[in-house]
Amino acid sequence: MFPTAASDIVAPQPVAAAGLRPLVVDLDDSLIRSDTLFEAAFAALSRNPFNLVPMLLALRHGKAALKRKTATLGRFDPALLPYDEAVLDLIAAARAEGRKVYLATAADAAIAHGVADHLGLFDGVFCSDGGTNLAGPRKAEALVAAFGRGGFDYLGNDMVDLAIWREAQDRIAARATPAVAQALRTLDPDAVLLPRDRNAVRPWLKLLRVHQYAKNGLILAPLFTAHAFNLHALTLAILAIAAFSLTASGVYVLNDLMDLQADRAHRTKRARPLASGRIPLKHGMAAVPLLLLAGLALGATVSLPFLGVLGGYLVATTLYTFWLKRLLLVDVVTLALLYVVRVVAGAVAIAVPTSHWFLGFALFIFLCLALIKRYVECAAQERKGGGALRNRAYTAEDADTLLLMAAATGFNAITVLALYISSDAVRQIYGQPQLLWLLCPVITYWLCRVLLLARRGEVHDDPIVFALKDRGSFATLGVVALTVLLAI
Repeated sequence: MFPTAASDIVAPQPVAAAGLRPLVVDLDDSLIRSDTLFEAAFAALSRNPFNLVPMLLALRHGKAALKRKTATLGRFDPALLPYDEAVLDLIAAARAEGRKVYLATAADAAIAHGVADHLGLFDGVFCSDGGTNLAGPRKAEALVAAFGRGGFDYLGNDMVDLAIWREAQDRIAARATPAVAQALRTLDPDAVLLPRDRNAVRPWLKLLRVHQYAKNGLILAPLFTAHAFNLHALTLAILAIAAFSLTASGVYVLNDLMDLQADRAHRTKRARPLASGRIPLKHGMAAVPLLLLAGLALGATVSLPFLGVLGGYLVATTLYTFWLKRLLLVDVVTLALLYVVRVVAGAVAIAVPTSHWFLGFALFIFLCLALIKRYVECAAQERKGGGALRNRAYTAEDADTLLLMAAATGFNAITVLALYISSDAVRQIYGQPQLLWLLCPVITYWLCRVLLLARRGEVHDDPIVFALKDRGSFATLGVVALTVLLAI
């Protein structure tokens, strides 16, 4: 609870001169754009979901005990935390003036000292010790006992910090909410308010993976293959797409919460809203149940069989988040099957038979894309010097093999398509089935192009994101759609 080194303990003293007053900095949502309790909790759950049990049991002994248990089970690398550059600049300026700087946080000692040791900027640490939760009035008492009333400046962020700000001389708030800012201004009109992030919409669109909703367009595939062109079927398909989109967004947010450390170590995923701290973890936690409940409720309006498929998708994606994504090749097969589930869901939503040929084609083409996704990640790791991927069962040395497997599965998809075009089933539902043969060279062109661009390092980590921004992919889709319409 107090500075751990004897030299760090400062006796109570009168208000010091402004240039000599120590600067005391809060950790959660102040020095870092995150909350270390949640960071440790998700790190623990990511390793083993059953870690939730001992964490809940620890809560019986108080919040400090919960923090101690969570910190023990969910150790993480403090170097990967999203530090606030503006706060780091203030600390650097204070140290340049010859002032001492202290870290005062309600986080557990293991986390607080880990951060302090990593940064090497603090002259002492005040923190929770497993028995006392050093927050609000308790933190204020500890700081007054060490520095005296008005003998320190304090940087915090939350309503609970008002108790400390009352005892401080100069008051600074990092990313304070309007309510906190107003309360602090009432206490001290001269308080310093560090700027908050302005654009709140774009991070949420990125967090919810709105661009990934294009994947749910697969739900429309059975409507086209069965030629079910009527308003009722179209309405059900659109409702099904909306239900899948909401449910998928809920799973995406859950996956990002579980992958915080891995994402921060990734060259592009580190910019994700939760990993970068653009959206608070507690907001992401609240979004998950809301999105899932909304998606399931909307799915129930389509039909009970469709709700069953949607529920199965939710179970599969949750298993992927907690377990399957760490299993070699099981992860890519699961990703491919999740695409196929969308096609099945589309057929169930409008109550038409599922084309086994189309399901086979979809399985191979999306297995190809899943393998390309892993290839891109392994190739990026190879360019960084090799080694294993974080939170995945692959190494940089797997890159070439993954690309070969991607090519093989992609050409298998073309073979299945050719067999389908030559089947009797096509002649029964298409007036000009010979036109469909154009699909084979067109899709082969697109597949080979994606494989070559991936080999050159020009494909995004997610091939779907690449396709949504690639003119060649749009042109291919246009030719495919026109060919199918002409064949009808």
